[in-house]
Amino acid sequence: MPPPPPAPRLPLLLALLIACAASGVGCSGPRFAQLDRLRELHQRERRPAAEQADAARGLLARLLPSHPASFEFRVISTAQCGGKACFIINNHPSFDGEGTPKILILGATGVEISAGLHWYLKNYCAAHISWAKTGGAQLSSVPYPGSLPRVPAGGILIQRPVDWSYYQNAVTSSYSFAWWDWERWEKEIDWMALQGINLPLAFTGQETIWQKVFQRYNISKSDLDDFFGGPAFLSWSRMANMHGWGGPLPQTWLDDQLTLQKKILSRMYAFGMSPVLPAFSGNIPAALKLKFPSAKVTHLGNWFTVDSNPRWCCTYLLDASDPLYVEIGKLFIEEQIREYGRTSHVYNCDTFDENTPPLSDPNYISSLGAATFRAMQSGDDDAIWLMQGWLFTYDPFWEPPQMKALLHSVPVGRMIVLDLYAEVKPVWINSDQFYGVPYIWCMLHNFAADFEMYGVLDAVASGPIDARLSENSTMVGVGMSMEGIEQNPIVYDLMSEMGFHHRQVDLQVWIETYPTRRYGKSVVGLQDAWRILHQTLYNCTDGKNDKNRDVIVAFPDVEPFVIQTPGLYTRTSKNYSTMSSENSVVKDASNDAYDQPHIWYDTIAVIHALELFLEYGDEVSDSSTFRYDLVDLTRQALAKYANQIFLKIIQGYKSNNINQVTTLCERFLNLVKDLDVLLASHEGFLLGPWLESAKGLARSKEQEIQYEWNARTQITMWFDNTETKASLLRDYANKYWSGLLRDYYGPRAAIYFKHLISSLKKNEPFALEEWRREWIGLTNNWQSDRKVFATTATGDALNISRSLYIKYLRNADSLGLDGMDSFGKPASL
Repeated sequence: MPPPPPAPRLPLLLALLIACAASGVGCSGPRFAQLDRLRELHQRERRPAAEQADAARGLLARLLPSHPASFEFRVISTAQCGGKACFIINNHPSFDGEGTPKILILGATGVEISAGLHWYLKNYCAAHISWAKTGGAQLSSVPYPGSLPRVPAGGILIQRPVDWSYYQNAVTSSYSFAWWDWERWEKEIDWMALQGINLPLAFTGQETIWQKVFQRYNISKSDLDDFFGGPAFLSWSRMANMHGWGGPLPQTWLDDQLTLQKKILSRMYAFGMSPVLPAFSGNIPAALKLKFPSAKVTHLGNWFTVDSNPRWCCTYLLDASDPLYVEIGKLFIEEQIREYGRTSHVYNCDTFDENTPPLSDPNYISSLGAATFRAMQSGDDDAIWLMQGWLFTYDPFWEPPQMKALLHSVPVGRMIVLDLYAEVKPVWINSDQFYGVPYIWCMLHNFAADFEMYGVLDAVASGPIDARLSENSTMVGVGMSMEGIEQNPIVYDLMSEMGFHHRQVDLQVWIETYPTRRYGKSVVGLQDAWRILHQTLYNCTDGKNDKNRDVIVAFPDVEPFVIQTPGLYTRTSKNYSTMSSENSVVKDASNDAYDQPHIWYDTIAVIHALELFLEYGDEVSDSSTFRYDLVDLTRQALAKYANQIFLKIIQGYKSNNINQVTTLCERFLNLVKDLDVLLASHEGFLLGPWLESAKGLARSKEQEIQYEWNARTQITMWFDNTETKASLLRDYANKYWSGLLRDYYGPRAAIYFKHLISSLKKNEPFALEEWRREWIGLTNNWQSDRKVFATTATGDALNISRSLYIKYLRNADSLGLDGMDSFGKPASL
């Protein structure tokens, strides 16, 4: 038997508590009686301490198989942490240098232990951990067993300032997780634990639960075929945005996903996490309305379909005031608990996510909220409602009376709101802290899992602290609510830390150490590059939603004369600092048909950062993390350059300069091909894995075709189209993936350019209808194609990047961009 875990040294704990009090930094969040009850339930119902420690040891074996004997893990009580969740890192008292553990990590749960391990590796071994697609873990800097760095005498105690670290968005399950098997999920749960995530969504497999519930109402499998979306579109059928698109779901899919969900939940519980399960939002199959004709059912309006096609749009929402609502909601909660064997008592429900209520009367809104919660509570008396606060940002319907009515329809403490986009558009500030309701400060950051080097690091480093320390704060957690993962690792590296910081992070110091951890080696030139990237790409302050609309991946479906061309989207400064939004190029009101790419930074500064990457890249060229960043940065610069070439093409068209148009069209298409070659040099930028993982879940040839079609459709043009009318959701989930550029984006641009040149040669208007016909035909054919794409990287990223820099970015004045000395800089400068 191991000796009992030692209590943290009293001077250390006392020092922490005194420091918190002296500095005005709160060491515990606001108290709500119902949430205190939830904390007690979680503590009482968690897996045994030994099992949680075993989960952390399993993570260590997968992460650092060479160091299983270097660490000892023990679960301790929150009383030993000063009443809050914490981890403690100590030098092991029994270390003798001969195979005994050197570092002892104590934690209130398996998650806390795992976060403590990450903290130690990050701050004492200069290690870095990110998703495999973004370069994976940099662990080369971790010393050999027996040589690990010691921590200061007395140990390190890190206490959570707020209880919860939340993870996921309701749509992440489709944008990023759609094709995951257990092997990929295991890696993600390990990542969650290392980041300190203790409140993750757990949405997998819920369609099988719905099938079981609706069977009680004689709803058949064929009835549900029109209700559930396909595997890549389940998020939107769950939210009542659409139905049937991409389906039907095979029974094997339903069964396999339920089995997978049980593995996911088992591992989450083993770490001491509190997975959030779904709840009933009122979304029902059409067949239920037919079986209960007297039920209060609303036929919702169109959500982005072409011509309001009823085959896919206009779902049915059961009114929460109908007795059937509570009955179905109760059965759904009970069926989940029966199937999974337990619950963490926290349930997500987003009844009005991009679906506006039919009435604005606050009394009506309040009755809907109360009934929604009653449905949860009737299935689990200890239920807590977790709601995404996106509706308060997205829909102007939610004015203060309506917002208060919904938030106050539930006893205070029985609802937690996710302030979903708090890093850019915080709701807590203008809502009097959600009118007294507890909330979680979230970073949304990414829309539709697309690619853009973007962030608001300054807001991330300070926002959660400011919110928690504000007067009458009701903040109870921090969260990452991105729509898609596996991008911008620096942003998530910082945000995950905010669950443990009591004070604002000194970003100047943090950025200086980041490239050393990221690449495993200190290179001054790369530190300089990252300082520039922090001040430009990762310091967006214009408050605009960042949704990638680069011309390559989101080609404009407009007649050329509609496209405005002032300024070529370029802003510059001498100090590499982000310029104020007043200096932005403003889109002309007549140009609404063309969604211009977002530009918020000095492009010249970013090119200089790329030059530093190329100059010092040989020192870390063997690093997968460096190669990922290099490819991403080169992609970012070339993508913005391609936007400028396109605008010069449009300028040439307007001035009837066929030679300029022809030359630059060819240059644009060559750039797309070259960019595809660059992307092929790193596994994180390949189309093949997305398609192969989709096919890998199929149980038959027919399913393989269906799943691949789902995968191809989601990233191109989804929802319906006609021969000459494109889907309104075209290019929404666009991707900079090798294979996609070469086989789809490039050929699409070529079609547009063909009609552009033909218009000039024939002196005729641009053939917009014919362009659309050919483009939509290309899209439909590509979605149904079965071509196989590479799943492994090819080529030397550093050499390719250098050659493309020389070809496109070093001497822009030779590329036919009149009036430009170099990329993005007017000749007058």
